[in-house]
Amino acid sequence: MNSIQRLAFRLFGTYAVKKRNKYADLRNALLTARMKVPFEVYLSTAYLWSVIIGILAAVLLGFFTWAFNIPGMITYRGAAPEFIISLSQHALILGTILATIISFAVIGGITFVVFLLYPAYVAGNRKRNIDASLPYAINYVTAMSTAGIPPAEIFRQLGSSTIYGESATEARFVGLEIDLYGRDLIDALRLVSSTTPSYRMKEFLQGAMGCISSGSNLTDYFRTKAEQYALENRQTQKMFLETLGLIAESYVTAMVAGPLFMIILQSIMSILSRQAQPFFLFIIIYMIIPFGSLGFVILISAMTPES
Repeated sequence: MNSIQRLAFRLFGTYAVKKRNKYADLRNALLTARMKVPFEVYLSTAYLWSVIIGILAAVLLGFFTWAFNIPGMITYRGAAPEFIISLSQHALILGTILATIISFAVIGGITFVVFLLYPAYVAGNRKRNIDASLPYAINYVTAMSTAGIPPAEIFRQLGSSTIYGESATEARFVGLEIDLYGRDLIDALRLVSSTTPSYRMKEFLQGAMGCISSGSNLTDYFRTKAEQYALENRQTQKMFLETLGLIAESYVTAMVAGPLFMIILQSIMSILSRQAQPFFLFIIIYMIIPFGSLGFVILISAMTPES
Protein backbone atom coordinates (compact mmCIF):
# COMPACT_ATOMS: atom_id res chain seq x y z
CA MET A 1 0.00 0.00 0.00
CA ASN A 2 1.14 3.52 -0.67
CA SER A 3 0.92 6.38 1.83
CA ILE A 4 -2.51 7.57 0.61
CA GLN A 5 -3.98 4.09 0.95
CA ARG A 6 -2.52 3.68 4.44
CA LEU A 7 -3.96 7.03 5.52
CA ALA A 8 -7.34 6.17 4.00
CA PHE A 9 -7.42 2.81 5.77
CA ARG A 10 -6.62 4.45 9.12
CA LEU A 11 -9.46 6.93 8.65
CA PHE A 12 -12.15 4.78 7.03
CA GLY A 13 -10.95 1.19 7.45
CA THR A 14 -13.32 0.32 10.31
CA TYR A 15 -16.28 1.72 8.39
CA ALA A 16 -15.23 0.00 5.15
CA VAL A 17 -15.05 -3.41 6.83
CA LYS A 18 -18.74 -3.14 7.70
CA LYS A 19 -19.61 -2.58 4.01
CA ARG A 20 -18.32 -5.92 2.68
CA ASN A 21 -21.78 -7.34 2.10
CA LYS A 22 -23.17 -4.12 0.63
CA TYR A 23 -20.40 -3.87 -1.98
CA ALA A 24 -20.18 -7.54 -2.95
CA ASP A 25 -20.06 -6.60 -6.63
CA LEU A 26 -17.06 -4.36 -5.96
CA ARG A 27 -15.24 -7.21 -4.22
CA ASN A 28 -15.87 -9.51 -7.16
CA ALA A 29 -14.75 -6.81 -9.60
CA LEU A 30 -11.50 -6.32 -7.68
CA LEU A 31 -10.84 -10.06 -7.92
CA THR A 32 -11.61 -10.35 -11.62
CA ALA A 33 -9.59 -7.20 -12.36
CA ARG A 34 -6.61 -8.73 -10.46
CA MET A 35 -6.10 -5.41 -8.68
CA LYS A 36 -3.58 -5.96 -5.90
CA VAL A 37 -5.55 -3.92 -3.38
CA PRO A 38 -7.65 -5.41 -0.55
CA PHE A 39 -11.33 -4.51 -0.64
CA GLU A 40 -11.25 -2.54 2.61
CA VAL A 41 -8.24 -0.51 1.48
CA TYR A 42 -9.77 0.24 -1.93
CA LEU A 43 -13.11 1.33 -0.46
CA SER A 44 -11.33 3.46 2.15
CA THR A 45 -9.29 5.11 -0.62
CA ALA A 46 -12.51 5.79 -2.54
CA TYR A 47 -13.98 7.50 0.52
CA LEU A 48 -10.87 9.59 1.09
CA TRP A 49 -10.49 10.76 -2.51
CA SER A 50 -14.21 11.51 -2.73
CA VAL A 51 -13.93 13.77 0.32
CA ILE A 52 -10.75 15.46 -0.92
CA ILE A 53 -12.00 16.11 -4.45
CA GLY A 54 -15.42 17.14 -3.12
CA ILE A 55 -13.83 19.69 -0.77
CA LEU A 56 -11.59 21.10 -3.50
CA ALA A 57 -14.54 21.41 -5.88
CA ALA A 58 -16.68 23.00 -3.16
CA VAL A 59 -14.00 25.58 -2.34
CA LEU A 60 -13.36 26.37 -6.00
CA LEU A 61 -17.02 26.72 -7.01
CA GLY A 62 -17.83 28.57 -3.80
CA PHE A 63 -15.04 31.05 -4.53
CA PHE A 64 -16.28 31.66 -8.07
CA THR A 65 -19.84 32.06 -6.82
CA TRP A 66 -18.70 34.68 -4.31
CA ALA A 67 -16.19 36.44 -6.54
CA PHE A 68 -18.50 36.86 -9.53
CA ASN A 69 -21.67 37.36 -7.46
CA ILE A 70 -23.52 34.66 -9.40
CA PRO A 71 -26.64 34.82 -7.15
CA GLY A 72 -26.92 38.53 -8.02
CA MET A 73 -27.20 37.64 -11.71
CA ILE A 74 -30.43 35.73 -11.05
CA THR A 75 -33.58 37.84 -11.23
CA TYR A 76 -37.13 36.72 -10.44
CA ARG A 77 -40.01 38.95 -11.50
CA GLY A 78 -42.95 36.89 -10.23
CA ALA A 79 -44.67 36.94 -6.86
CA ALA A 80 -42.77 35.43 -3.95
CA PRO A 81 -43.47 34.83 -0.24
CA GLU A 82 -42.34 37.46 2.24
CA PHE A 83 -39.62 35.31 3.84
CA ILE A 84 -38.00 34.68 0.45
CA ILE A 85 -37.92 38.42 -0.21
CA SER A 86 -36.25 38.95 3.16
CA LEU A 87 -33.70 36.23 2.39
CA SER A 88 -32.87 37.86 -0.94
CA GLN A 89 -30.95 40.50 0.97
CA HIS A 90 -28.43 37.78 1.86
CA ALA A 91 -28.49 36.15 -1.59
CA LEU A 92 -24.72 36.21 -2.01
CA ILE A 93 -24.00 34.44 1.27
CA LEU A 94 -26.81 31.91 0.91
CA GLY A 95 -25.98 31.27 -2.74
CA THR A 96 -22.32 30.68 -1.93
CA ILE A 97 -23.21 28.25 0.86
CA LEU A 98 -25.69 26.43 -1.36
CA ALA A 99 -23.21 26.21 -4.25
CA THR A 100 -20.55 24.88 -1.89
CA ILE A 101 -22.80 22.18 -0.44
CA ILE A 102 -24.20 21.08 -3.81
CA SER A 103 -20.78 20.99 -5.49
CA PHE A 104 -19.33 18.95 -2.61
CA ALA A 105 -22.18 16.44 -2.79
CA VAL A 106 -22.25 16.17 -6.59
CA ILE A 107 -18.50 16.12 -7.32
CA GLY A 108 -17.72 13.91 -4.33
CA GLY A 109 -20.51 11.53 -5.30
CA ILE A 110 -19.32 11.35 -8.90
CA THR A 111 -15.78 10.62 -7.71
CA PHE A 112 -17.02 7.81 -5.48
CA VAL A 113 -19.07 6.29 -8.30
CA VAL A 114 -16.02 6.40 -10.59
CA PHE A 115 -14.02 4.49 -7.97
CA LEU A 116 -16.82 1.90 -7.74
CA LEU A 117 -17.00 1.41 -11.51
CA TYR A 118 -13.26 1.43 -12.26
CA PRO A 119 -12.54 -2.21 -11.25
CA ALA A 120 -15.39 -3.42 -13.48
CA TYR A 121 -13.90 -1.38 -16.34
CA VAL A 122 -10.49 -2.97 -15.78
CA ALA A 123 -12.09 -6.42 -15.60
CA GLY A 124 -13.87 -5.77 -18.91
CA ASN A 125 -10.60 -4.84 -20.58
CA ARG A 126 -8.99 -7.97 -19.17
CA LYS A 127 -11.86 -10.08 -20.52
CA ARG A 128 -11.31 -8.71 -24.02
CA ASN A 129 -7.59 -9.33 -23.80
CA ILE A 130 -8.05 -12.88 -22.51
CA ASP A 131 -10.57 -13.77 -25.22
CA ALA A 132 -8.23 -12.40 -27.90
CA SER A 133 -5.06 -14.12 -26.68
CA LEU A 134 -6.53 -17.40 -25.42
CA PRO A 135 -6.47 -19.28 -28.80
CA TYR A 136 -2.74 -18.60 -29.17
CA ALA A 137 -2.04 -19.40 -25.52
CA ILE A 138 -3.79 -22.78 -25.87
CA ASN A 139 -1.66 -23.59 -28.92
CA TYR A 140 1.39 -22.93 -26.75
CA VAL A 141 -0.07 -25.11 -23.98
CA THR A 142 -0.82 -27.90 -26.48
CA ALA A 143 2.77 -27.88 -27.75
CA MET A 144 4.15 -28.21 -24.22
CA SER A 145 1.68 -30.95 -23.31
CA THR A 146 2.62 -32.88 -26.46
CA ALA A 147 6.24 -32.69 -25.35
CA GLY A 148 5.32 -34.44 -22.09
CA ILE A 149 5.61 -31.49 -19.69
CA PRO A 150 3.52 -31.96 -16.49
CA PRO A 151 0.30 -29.89 -16.30
CA ALA A 152 1.40 -27.77 -13.35
CA GLU A 153 4.64 -26.87 -15.12
CA ILE A 154 2.67 -26.03 -18.28
CA PHE A 155 0.73 -23.33 -16.43
CA ARG A 156 3.93 -22.05 -14.81
CA GLN A 157 5.60 -21.72 -18.21
CA LEU A 158 2.54 -20.02 -19.69
CA GLY A 159 2.43 -17.64 -16.74
CA SER A 160 6.07 -16.66 -17.24
CA SER A 161 5.47 -15.83 -20.92
CA THR A 162 5.26 -12.17 -21.91
CA ILE A 163 3.49 -12.52 -25.26
CA TYR A 164 0.12 -13.95 -24.21
CA GLY A 165 -1.19 -10.96 -22.30
CA GLU A 166 -3.85 -11.52 -19.67
CA SER A 167 -4.11 -15.22 -20.50
CA ALA A 168 -0.59 -15.56 -19.11
CA THR A 169 -1.68 -13.57 -16.04
CA GLU A 170 -4.42 -16.10 -15.29
CA ALA A 171 -1.94 -18.96 -15.72
CA ARG A 172 0.47 -17.11 -13.43
CA PHE A 173 -2.19 -17.08 -10.71
CA VAL A 174 -2.59 -20.84 -11.11
CA GLY A 175 1.14 -21.21 -10.48
CA LEU A 176 0.98 -18.87 -7.48
CA GLU A 177 -1.82 -20.87 -5.90
CA ILE A 178 0.30 -24.02 -6.25
CA ASP A 179 3.71 -22.67 -5.26
CA LEU A 180 2.77 -19.98 -2.73
CA TYR A 181 -0.30 -21.43 -1.01
CA GLY A 182 0.50 -25.12 -1.42
CA ARG A 183 -2.72 -26.06 -3.21
CA ASP A 184 -2.92 -28.89 -5.68
CA LEU A 185 -3.50 -28.21 -9.36
CA ILE A 186 -7.24 -28.98 -9.29
CA ASP A 187 -7.91 -26.56 -6.42
CA ALA A 188 -5.77 -23.89 -8.11
CA LEU A 189 -7.70 -24.28 -11.36
CA ARG A 190 -11.00 -24.13 -9.48
CA LEU A 191 -10.06 -20.89 -7.69
CA VAL A 192 -8.77 -19.14 -10.80
CA SER A 193 -11.72 -20.27 -12.92
CA SER A 194 -14.13 -18.82 -10.35
CA THR A 195 -12.51 -15.37 -10.48
CA THR A 196 -11.54 -14.95 -14.14
CA PRO A 197 -13.64 -12.38 -16.06
CA SER A 198 -13.57 -14.41 -19.28
CA TYR A 199 -16.17 -17.12 -19.84
CA ARG A 200 -13.88 -18.79 -22.40
CA MET A 201 -11.03 -19.00 -19.89
CA LYS A 202 -13.43 -20.26 -17.22
CA GLU A 203 -14.66 -22.97 -19.57
CA PHE A 204 -11.11 -23.95 -20.52
CA LEU A 205 -9.89 -24.20 -16.93
CA GLN A 206 -12.95 -26.14 -15.78
CA GLY A 207 -12.51 -28.56 -18.68
CA ALA A 208 -8.84 -29.04 -17.79
CA MET A 209 -9.83 -29.63 -14.19
CA GLY A 210 -12.35 -32.27 -15.28
CA CYS A 211 -9.75 -34.04 -17.46
CA ILE A 212 -7.21 -34.15 -14.66
CA SER A 213 -9.79 -35.40 -12.15
CA SER A 214 -11.03 -38.18 -14.45
CA GLY A 215 -7.59 -39.16 -15.72
CA SER A 216 -8.44 -38.35 -19.36
CA ASN A 217 -5.88 -37.46 -22.01
CA LEU A 218 -5.09 -33.82 -21.30
CA THR A 219 -3.17 -33.34 -24.55
CA ASP A 220 -6.19 -34.34 -26.62
CA TYR A 221 -8.32 -31.90 -24.63
CA PHE A 222 -5.84 -29.05 -25.23
CA ARG A 223 -5.71 -29.88 -28.93
CA THR A 224 -9.52 -29.95 -29.21
CA LYS A 225 -9.90 -26.61 -27.42
CA ALA A 226 -7.16 -25.08 -29.57
CA GLU A 227 -9.04 -26.03 -32.73
CA GLN A 228 -12.36 -24.83 -31.25
CA TYR A 229 -11.06 -21.44 -30.15
CA ALA A 230 -9.14 -20.93 -33.39
CA LEU A 231 -12.37 -21.47 -35.35
CA GLU A 232 -14.31 -19.16 -33.02
CA ASN A 233 -11.56 -16.56 -33.32
CA ARG A 234 -11.75 -16.61 -37.13
CA GLN A 235 -15.53 -16.24 -36.99
CA THR A 236 -15.26 -13.36 -34.51
CA GLN A 237 -12.72 -11.55 -36.67
CA LYS A 238 -14.90 -12.05 -39.74
CA MET A 239 -17.93 -10.60 -37.94
CA PHE A 240 -15.81 -7.69 -36.69
CA LEU A 241 -14.62 -6.86 -40.20
CA GLU A 242 -18.17 -6.96 -41.51
CA THR A 243 -19.35 -4.70 -38.69
CA LEU A 244 -16.40 -2.38 -39.28
CA GLY A 245 -17.38 -2.10 -42.96
CA LEU A 246 -20.94 -1.22 -41.94
CA ILE A 247 -19.66 1.43 -39.53
CA ALA A 248 -17.41 2.87 -42.26
CA GLU A 249 -20.37 3.20 -44.60
CA SER A 250 -22.41 4.81 -41.84
CA TYR A 251 -19.59 7.25 -41.12
CA VAL A 252 -19.34 8.31 -44.77
CA THR A 253 -23.09 8.85 -44.89
CA ALA A 254 -23.52 10.54 -41.49
CA MET A 255 -20.27 12.48 -41.10
CA VAL A 256 -19.15 13.22 -44.68
CA ALA A 257 -21.97 13.30 -47.20
CA GLY A 258 -24.67 14.40 -44.73
CA PRO A 259 -22.84 17.39 -43.20
CA LEU A 260 -21.51 18.42 -46.64
CA PHE A 261 -25.05 18.51 -48.01
CA MET A 262 -26.29 20.42 -44.95
CA ILE A 263 -23.41 22.95 -45.19
CA ILE A 264 -24.13 23.64 -48.86
CA LEU A 265 -27.87 23.94 -48.19
CA GLN A 266 -27.37 26.19 -45.16
CA SER A 267 -24.89 28.37 -47.03
CA ILE A 268 -27.36 28.90 -49.89
CA MET A 269 -30.15 29.67 -47.44
CA SER A 270 -27.92 32.13 -45.57
CA ILE A 271 -27.07 33.94 -48.79
CA LEU A 272 -30.71 34.13 -49.83
CA SER A 273 -31.84 35.33 -46.40
CA ARG A 274 -28.78 37.59 -46.03
CA GLN A 275 -27.84 36.27 -42.61
CA ALA A 276 -24.53 37.66 -41.38
CA GLN A 277 -23.94 34.80 -38.91
CA PRO A 278 -25.62 31.49 -39.84
CA PHE A 279 -25.89 29.93 -36.40
CA PHE A 280 -26.89 26.45 -37.63
CA LEU A 281 -23.84 26.36 -39.90
CA PHE A 282 -21.59 26.94 -36.89
CA ILE A 283 -23.31 24.07 -35.05
CA ILE A 284 -22.62 21.71 -37.98
CA ILE A 285 -18.96 22.69 -38.32
CA TYR A 286 -17.94 23.06 -34.69
CA MET A 287 -20.20 20.56 -32.92
CA ILE A 288 -21.84 17.91 -35.12
CA ILE A 289 -18.78 16.99 -37.22
CA PRO A 290 -16.09 16.87 -34.46
CA PHE A 291 -18.26 15.28 -31.75
CA GLY A 292 -19.84 12.86 -34.23
CA SER A 293 -16.40 11.78 -35.43
CA LEU A 294 -15.25 11.39 -31.84
CA GLY A 295 -18.28 9.20 -31.17
CA PHE A 296 -17.34 6.92 -34.08
CA VAL A 297 -13.75 6.71 -32.79
CA ILE A 298 -14.95 5.72 -29.31
CA LEU A 299 -17.37 3.16 -30.80
CA ILE A 300 -14.66 1.51 -32.91
CA SER A 301 -12.19 1.55 -30.02
CA ALA A 302 -14.72 -0.09 -27.68
CA MET A 303 -15.55 -2.92 -30.08
CA THR A 304 -12.03 -3.57 -31.40
CA PRO A 305 -10.53 -6.82 -30.03
CA GLU A 306 -7.31 -6.49 -28.06
CA SER A 307 -4.20 -7.14 -30.09
